[in-house]
Amino acid sequence: MLDSRQLLHKSQRVVIKAGTNILFENEGLSQGRIKALARQIADLRRLREVVLVSSGAIGSGFKKLGLTERPKSLRMKQACAAVGQVSLMAAWAKALAAEGLTAAQILLSADDLADRARFLNAKNTLLTLFEHDVVPVINENDTVAVEELKVGDNDTLGALVAGLVEADLFINLTDIDGLYEADPRARPDAALISQVEAITPRILSLAGGGGPLGVGGMYTKVRAAKRLAELGTASVIANGARRDALKKIIEGQDIGTFFKPPAARAMAGKKSWLAFASRPKGRLTVDAGCAAALTKRGKSLLPGGITKTEGAFAAGDAVKVLDESGGLLAVGLVNYNAAEVEKIMGRPSGNISAALGYCHSDEVVHRDNLVLSAGLI
Repeated sequence: MLDSRQLLHKSQRVVIKAGTNILFENEGLSQGRIKALARQIADLRRLREVVLVSSGAIGSGFKKLGLTERPKSLRMKQACAAVGQVSLMAAWAKALAAEGLTAAQILLSADDLADRARFLNAKNTLLTLFEHDVVPVINENDTVAVEELKVGDNDTLGALVAGLVEADLFINLTDIDGLYEADPRARPDAALISQVEAITPRILSLAGGGGPLGVGGMYTKVRAAKRLAELGTASVIANGARRDALKKIIEGQDIGTFFKPPAARAMAGKKSWLAFASRPKGRLTVDAGCAAALTKRGKSLLPGGITKTEGAFAAGDAVKVLDESGGLLAVGLVNYNAAEVEKIMGRPSGNISAALGYCHSDEVVHRDNLVLSAGLI
């Protein structure tokens, strides 16, 4: 378990996210910066597995379409991404090839990761690429994505990919030195936070906005680090334009902001996917007694405690579990569809067969398929 900067050199699987604002100079794709990062990635790749999550498709494409500024409409963003992804990937492939590395392009959307089968397929593809010494270069599939084009898509995507491949280190490269005690643009004397022991509401409140070409701000970067801390994964936010930034991070030098993971891995496997990648299809409201059983005694969700069901979900879908005031208690995978839950809610588990004519499970959501709200963000 990584518990200090000095142990970062022991990381075996690293996800690096390169933000738009460090890949561009004078609003153009910087071949020099891409080459410098490719050289550092090659150094890291000799001893560990590396995944690169690269922003920059929209930024690379909008000038090719004759636009003078980043587009605001969804369809123009998607068009720019389609054009820009070609040159972005070509730049990475050329730079990595110069270092003796083969690049693989992978475009993902939130839907790819929200579907459990596609999530596992993506994971298997990445693991196979590792076996063949290939560097996966991942970007949001902006030409078809909708919500993920709005804010912080590749910060979130980077964290999801780190969880997907069970990375032990996530390096988020941006155009500022890390997380500050105050906005350094407004307060030049603001102190850089070298290490964060726990990501509290105060830490989240210190985040600010993004640059002119990028979409995500510091908040999405800190939120990504918080998600990964739940998995026991260390994170570093650092200035990727600084010379040998990746090398210095891996060596344990005091660069950027280091987010220390907890002493023990809090979540793994299916629960990590459920907490961070799944998309709930419905909602179940439960009474106070059931809420206490879930949150305080670690019990499964039984039909007797359910008072209301919303949404058209199928068996196996993710649903939100709410208390009587509408507060989020948990997210879980249901064993019954919405119509079946309507028929069995409020009944003891022993009456499921009488209500349905069959009984797949005594639990509507088993505790092994349930993540409490404390593990969600």
